[in-house]
Amino acid sequence: MAHTVAGQKPLLARVRRIQGQTSALEKALLAETDCAAVLQQIAAIRGAINGLMAQVLEGHLREHVSAAGLQESERTAGMDQVAAVLRSYLR
Repeated sequence: MAHTVAGQKPLLARVRRIQGQTSALEKALLAETDCAAVLQQIAAIRGAINGLMAQVLEGHLREHVSAAGLQESERTAGMDQVAAVLRSYLR
């Protein structure tokens, strides 16, 4: 079973919190809230996204790169996937 399926509940909880944070950001912008508060909300959203990324990335590394019994080609493919995603994420 894939790690995103096995760990679906906590991942979905994180996503829902992020949705709440982005909704709050939208409301703050519509209400013309002070820019410092808007910046703080953006920083909180970024932190939440980074946490989600770290959680899924860790599961991927454990299941598709470092798990016992994987063939070298599977490890290489898993690592190539991580490298591609990190390049995109860090742009």
